[in-house]
Amino acid sequence: MISMKTILNVEGMTCAACSSRVEKVLSKLDGVTSASVNLMSKKANIEYDEERLKVEDLIKAIEKAGFKVPMRKVNLSIQGMTCAACSNRVEKVISKLDGVKQASVNLTLNKGTVEFIEGEVTLQQIIEAVKKAGFKAHEEIEEDEDRERKARESEIKSLRNLLIVSTILSVPLFSAMFFHMAGINNILSNGYFQLALATPVQFIVGYRFYKGAYNSLRGGGANMDVLIAMGTSAAYFYSLYNTIVGIHEYYYESSAVIITLILLGKYLEAIAKGRTSEAIKKLMGLQAKTARVVRDGKEIDIPIEEVLLDEIIVVRPGEKIPVDGVVVEGHSSVDESMLTGESVPVDKSAGDEVIGATINKHGVFKFKATKIGKDTALAQIIKLVEDAQVSKAPVQRLADKISGIFVPAVVVIAFITFAVWYFVFGDFNQALISAVSVLVIACPCALGLATPTAIMVGTGKGAENGILIKGGEHLEKTHQLDVVVLDKTGTITKGEPEVTDIIAITESEENILRYAAIAEKSSEHPLGESIVEEAKNRKIELSDPEKFEAIPGHGIYSLIDGKDIYIGNRKLMRDKNIDIDSMLAQLERLEDEGKTAMLMSIDGKAGGIIAVADTVKDTSKQAIDRLKEMGIEIYMITGDNKRTANAIGKQVGIENILAEVLPEHKAEEVEKIKAKGKKVGMVGDGINDAPALVAADIGFAIGTGTDIAMEAADITLIKGDLRDIPTSIRLSRKTMRTIKQNLFWAFAYNTAGIPLAALGLLNPMIAGGAMAFSSVSVLSNSLRLKRFKAKR
Repeated sequence: MISMKTILNVEGMTCAACSSRVEKVLSKLDGVTSASVNLMSKKANIEYDEERLKVEDLIKAIEKAGFKVPMRKVNLSIQGMTCAACSNRVEKVISKLDGVKQASVNLTLNKGTVEFIEGEVTLQQIIEAVKKAGFKAHEEIEEDEDRERKARESEIKSLRNLLIVSTILSVPLFSAMFFHMAGINNILSNGYFQLALATPVQFIVGYRFYKGAYNSLRGGGANMDVLIAMGTSAAYFYSLYNTIVGIHEYYYESSAVIITLILLGKYLEAIAKGRTSEAIKKLMGLQAKTARVVRDGKEIDIPIEEVLLDEIIVVRPGEKIPVDGVVVEGHSSVDESMLTGESVPVDKSAGDEVIGATINKHGVFKFKATKIGKDTALAQIIKLVEDAQVSKAPVQRLADKISGIFVPAVVVIAFITFAVWYFVFGDFNQALISAVSVLVIACPCALGLATPTAIMVGTGKGAENGILIKGGEHLEKTHQLDVVVLDKTGTITKGEPEVTDIIAITESEENILRYAAIAEKSSEHPLGESIVEEAKNRKIELSDPEKFEAIPGHGIYSLIDGKDIYIGNRKLMRDKNIDIDSMLAQLERLEDEGKTAMLMSIDGKAGGIIAVADTVKDTSKQAIDRLKEMGIEIYMITGDNKRTANAIGKQVGIENILAEVLPEHKAEEVEKIKAKGKKVGMVGDGINDAPALVAADIGFAIGTGTDIAMEAADITLIKGDLRDIPTSIRLSRKTMRTIKQNLFWAFAYNTAGIPLAALGLLNPMIAGGAMAFSSVSVLSNSLRLKRFKAKR
């Protein structure tokens, strides 16, 4: 089995019943392991076996269900073609890519048109394929976000125009109802005049509902369009029959006003939906559009899509850095606040990393591109946020199940209502009005929007605050946490240790530092790096060790100048039978001060102690106090000995200390806490803490902005600020509260509305208005999350 994941755009879904239908159709395919369809983002997230299925099979299934997978069409500008053989070659190369439907290349214009399935192949892959064939290509049309904005604006404009037409035609019909009730006869009371006004509303303005209903029924399901089409058609055709036979009982105003009110709801919904995904648009807006590259000794401006790996790029003061890279010449200060939240510009010189979309402040520098396109830090952040917004929270699955059976159930209730009023009470008019009211009041739109709108705003708000949440389920789980386990180094502390004490016993202080620095030269441990740094600062010459061996969790061994050197903890010294009694008093004093003390033996005898201290982050104590205020239990986990760990714990106010825990045992400690029935969040730097991050209910990775794609973590804190943990939990709690409010009102509204409609206590027009505004109220409630602010 070759497991593949793809995200397909799906058009034509109007309510939760539609998305449930698509999900069911995909899940039934032999070879699909999981399918999740999001109504808000109009995307299907599918995992399937590539040996048994192709993307084309998935698309066919979606289209058979009555929906559409749109193709993306792009125009490429292609350089380097000199003859027909070149254009044929480019065309062939593009056509061979999976997901490309059609490719046409014009040699004369140096242009190509490609139609492809978004999700199966990306524009970047098409451009890369052209480059591999020996040519250059870039897209000619607007950026993705511009195209999305135009599509949304077009939809809003279309709905607005239809709404205006529908309102102009419906107002006279609505007025006619009042004249009829007052016993006044005029042109508005004429059946044929009402027919002339109602027909365009029913079949031109209301065409979208008939089309949606047809597609839904053809696919074997039923959605809100079915209910609206049935309800309004019943009122319209009954009125048409009465007009022809001369009975003065018309319900044209009901069908027309219902369509008008539902369109008003859809119009307001379209405006609100655009606002739910503003976070991604803000992130996309951060990207630079062009880059100034050095080619053939000349500086030229090119679109950012054309930047190649290892290319040299020039950045001037005030400009955005286009892609990620390493400075090779010059120096400057860079504003990295968009990623790290740190307002103070960071100095950059040769060898330093720079991140795309950050802003160069003062100097001019050149850098080599190391990450381009989808690999840049910003592109990864955008991808994470997009994936999170497409994902489903577990709470949504209940709403989806109900939506799936809701429409058929409502149709049955409407028929029963009609039958009771007509056959039991003999009142055809009341039977029709009550049945239409049931059909119209019960549309499951609000139910389908309740969860995804809140998830989209919640994950977007997290991204704005430097909190990247991988999916809806993680956002939902976070509010349940009652224990947070914090790794010490790099999480509570800065992870930048410094040498504070050198205690020599058998050798001089300089020799102790020299041996330690030579031994630690080959080590990648941050404590070792601090010793090497101290030796360099003291201008001590460092040769290479004759032998080096790391002893995980204990220390290191090195052969220097023919001497056996061991550096590490008590356990290492005991294992090597080295007497450390003479050093114990000083060792304990250093540990009580919160310092990490490393023992050194030279040729089997106690040689000295080197103490290293890692300073606590300024915000750690504040973050821990906030978590305690929220009723969350805090643990600190570290490989340090108990004395050092307790000293650090005391500084930040943590009583539960898990000391002397080797990296490979951190996950076991997390499992022990979970076994007590606790929901555990683990916070670490995402490298040696990966198993523990996976073991926890929610893994928080402390990111630096450049290494944000930490597979093990569920939530990445870009700024590395521990205060973002209580912020994440607050955001999760607020989002879940919003979802519960949305679901309550959606359920309560339908539960109360259907009986009232069936009993004849609800006019169809009021039912239509209530249905339209239930969706708008759910969206408005979700948008209140945009007011969420992180405490600082």
